[in-house]
Amino acid sequence: MIAKSAPYRSARRQARAAADTSSPQYKWIVLSNTTLGVLMATINGSIMLIALPDIFRGIGIDPLQPGNTSLLLWLIMGYLVVTAVLVVSFGRMGDIYGRVRMYNAGFAVFSVFSVLLSVTWMHGTAAALWLILMRVAQGVGGAMLMANSNAIITDAFPADQRGLALGLNQVAGIAGSFMGLVLGGLLAPVEWRLVFLVSVPFGVFGTFWAYRKLHDTGVRRPARLDWWGNLTFAVGLISVLVGITYGIQPYRGHTMGWTNPVVLAALIGGVAVLVVFGIVETRVAEPMFRMSLFRIRAFTAGNLASLLSGMGRGGLMFILIIWLQGIWLPRHGYSFEQTPLWAGIYMLPLTVGFLVAGPVSGWLSDRFGARPFATGGMLVAAGSFVLLALLPVDFHYGTFAAILLLNGIGMGLFASPNRAGIMNSLPADQRGVGGGMSTTFQNSAMVLSIGVFFSLMILGLASSLPHALSSGLVAQGVSAADADRLAALPPVSVLFASLLGYNPLQTLLGPAALAHLPAGHAAYLTGRGFFPALISGPFSTGLTTAFAFAIVACLIAAVASWLRGGKYVHTDLPTAAGGTASAPGAPEPVAAPVAAARPGPVVVASAPPPAAPAATRAGPPVDGRPRPAPDAALGAYALLVTAPGYRPAMYAMTADGNRPSAAADAGPRTNGRITGLVYGPGPDSPLPGAALRAVGPQGTVVAYALTGDDGRFQLPGLPHGLSPAPSDKAPRGVQARPDGAALHLKLDGTPS
Repeated sequence: MIAKSAPYRSARRQARAAADTSSPQYKWIVLSNTTLGVLMATINGSIMLIALPDIFRGIGIDPLQPGNTSLLLWLIMGYLVVTAVLVVSFGRMGDIYGRVRMYNAGFAVFSVFSVLLSVTWMHGTAAALWLILMRVAQGVGGAMLMANSNAIITDAFPADQRGLALGLNQVAGIAGSFMGLVLGGLLAPVEWRLVFLVSVPFGVFGTFWAYRKLHDTGVRRPARLDWWGNLTFAVGLISVLVGITYGIQPYRGHTMGWTNPVVLAALIGGVAVLVVFGIVETRVAEPMFRMSLFRIRAFTAGNLASLLSGMGRGGLMFILIIWLQGIWLPRHGYSFEQTPLWAGIYMLPLTVGFLVAGPVSGWLSDRFGARPFATGGMLVAAGSFVLLALLPVDFHYGTFAAILLLNGIGMGLFASPNRAGIMNSLPADQRGVGGGMSTTFQNSAMVLSIGVFFSLMILGLASSLPHALSSGLVAQGVSAADADRLAALPPVSVLFASLLGYNPLQTLLGPAALAHLPAGHAAYLTGRGFFPALISGPFSTGLTTAFAFAIVACLIAAVASWLRGGKYVHTDLPTAAGGTASAPGAPEPVAAPVAAARPGPVVVASAPPPAAPAATRAGPPVDGRPRPAPDAALGAYALLVTAPGYRPAMYAMTADGNRPSAAADAGPRTNGRITGLVYGPGPDSPLPGAALRAVGPQGTVVAYALTGDDGRFQLPGLPHGLSPAPSDKAPRGVQARPDGAALHLKLDGTPS
């Protein structure tokens, strides 16, 4: 009983998959679910930025104390680092074991650790370490989601709709980074644990929804995991990103830690290990990081543009938060405690620009290619950075909002077509690893951007902030000793104070120093006017330098985007079930066992499509479509039917003039499709989930279908004028298994 039930359950699952994937709505279900997953992952990447003050108050830590700076940085960047490191590995595992399987696991992992982030019972440093570890583990789930979502969408959508679909998904991900700021500002003041719990209902719903409705329709290529590649890549990239993280922290008497031997060792050693990783990947049979993909111009140019765009965009979020929370909002009547929420609200025009431009540019790129829109988007973004650099520190909000909207439009114009161009350039069996590589560039750019922007801002502040701070405090009656002590603090402390929405002077001066001042002076120093006015000048210097870097990055990204070439969609050459693809003129494929039935093609190889056989070229149109004409080449067509536990059934499909006379009345002539019933021991035992493949003259699968719950099927897309007849001869490139029960096929129109 058990032996029979397992194949039956498998067949039922395959039948359900066939019914779901054949529905016209399936691709939109895929897009909805994957967009939910990516939105959840990216919202959680930024939601902590605004919520950090409430989180630190909740666990009892002062993040401005020198010893706590690393805790602050790792809470911000730990999630980003782990997603950058793991997306390629999970993308590769998706290619091997199934993208939907890895994606579903990502939803579950993300949800579990969202709960664990909120249940800490500890306080102080122990609580912060717990949050960092759980945040890193949550990033594992986020990496699973981000690594496979684009590949799943690419599998589900035809090439002429991928730009729109990937655009919606990509824009949702980028918009999620800014939506997280607003959600963090709204939820954290109520209860800091809500920042983590808010994603749990969506995660649980998404997990069950994905398990029930998503199916692997893409290509799997069985392979061994590249353990050496995974290890060297993880060690090298983690070392570089950790070096950047500690490089922006002060070291001894220096304002930053770039001269710290540990930082230098991490950066140099990380780069060296990445070089070793590159060598390893050229030597192993099944590499994790497909270096050969960089031979595809559209893939290489798109990822270079994505890296530079991410470096320009990633640090922008931090700069805008510091600008709004530390200077502009306090000077316009907002208390320091209110600034985190309002900073997120005032940045909404940026999100609106993404949401408007992304889907439109994705749809247009389906028609005209990615190059004009991605290149134009980077030029618009560079122009918006020029306008931001020209703004005074105390700007008029209407002008600021218009520039943010323009920046969002530029980034949206770029993001959707660029991602669609990258994914369209990939072979079907490498979309998981290729999508993971692309996401690695994007996520690494975020961490690199934080390091670059913070370094540039710190350099700008270090040149003038100490003198401005010392003279300003002395002018308000603060003792020279206290003024010099505050002026000697590293500029990164001022940046973190602004990022967290703290009133730093009240904390740093302390109650003892404030008690010796006249009440009016003490109120002015700790009020909304003194600190923002004090840092406006030094901040403006650093701001100009940071925006100059963003302008250069966007302009180089525009050049890289233009070099991708015209519209390009990779065309795969499918082979017979279980076969091995070969390019035109190559030796015949080696015979292989017929694979078990499952949705989608079994093996896909990267090669240009061969010229269509003569049978598929001529003939007057039928129902608005060209009608292929019969030809002698039709004699090579075959119909192959497979089901788990059964021997394959095969039919030769020939034109009227080409078939043997003995088979003259064996079957009806096709009118572009074949319909019928697949059954097992008898006609009253239909087989759901059986796979039917029409194999063409070159050994390629030209049509594919699965039987429904009633065992019936409809196989469209065939040339006209074919007559099926039973055959014991397997099509070229396919070797049938002799084991298993007999499988029967009843074609409509044949005698009972």
